[in-house]
Amino acid sequence: MKFGLFLPISGRAAGPATLMNAARQAEALGYDSVWCADRIIIPWEIKTPYPYSEGRSFIVPPDRPFFEPLTCLAFLAGCTEKISLGISVLVLPYRHPLYWAKVATTIDHLSKGRLILGVGVGWMVEEFEALGANFSKRGELSDEQLDLVRLLWEKDRPRFEGRHYRFGEIAFYPKPLQKPRIPIWVGGEGTRAQRRAAAYGDAWFPYFVRMTPRELARRFDNVKRQAAKAGRDPERVRLNCCLPIEISRESLRQEEDRLRGSAEQIAAALKGYEKIGVEHLALQFMVPHWPERMGQIERFARVVMPVLR
Repeated sequence: MKFGLFLPISGRAAGPATLMNAARQAEALGYDSVWCADRIIIPWEIKTPYPYSEGRSFIVPPDRPFFEPLTCLAFLAGCTEKISLGISVLVLPYRHPLYWAKVATTIDHLSKGRLILGVGVGWMVEEFEALGANFSKRGELSDEQLDLVRLLWEKDRPRFEGRHYRFGEIAFYPKPLQKPRIPIWVGGEGTRAQRRAAAYGDAWFPYFVRMTPRELARRFDNVKRQAAKAGRDPERVRLNCCLPIEISRESLRQEEDRLRGSAEQIAAALKGYEKIGVEHLALQFMVPHWPERMGQIERFARVVMPVLR
């Protein structure tokens, strides 16, 4: 099993020195990837329920820094040597596909083939409104973008005629350094996201899932069924996910759908995810203060990772 961690691109700790040091430390500790979340603006008032926190409220206050993730990954391409650089997840309708495809391909080359492109459709109505993006058609827009980018990366003289995007023959170079393309990991937990992963993804990449490994496996079985219906080899779609994690000094009562407890308990729980075929976990260490979070990151690397490799 491979492990990644989310970087501090938001909050009081966010800044170039902390970001660079965190990525380099993750690389030195043996993590396989580092991850940046996607946020462009944070409204002062958010009525949309946040699906990934227990209180259903967004966890980053609006008066805290939140760096643009693709810019951070370009910065880290020059600060690291071998660790994979991931975005979880690029909200596709926020950016024109010709623009984000060019940025992603540039990062792929700058990093010498280390980019992982997590993609999703977004959730915050207020951010869509501020950006002039269409919330109600976000799934349809995202699917069309993924059709479009496939042409950009594969064809020498791509042209596209869709419902939302269209252009005549253009040149799009360079093509991705990674072959056959930059890996696309499709985020989202529901049935539409599962169909999108089946049709377009190299992996299904659900985020902060509060479900048991058994339930995760059941939903992934649906992804594979949908991939077969779409004419793809189901075995080419991998199962990866993002999980919040809290490591305690003492043993805690275990909940099957939550990574929380001592290092030994965490290792045992992760074996359940390994058993159902999860190949790569992107971990969000939930300690709010960066120095304490870094301590948990180091402890996980030294105590937990060796058990699962």
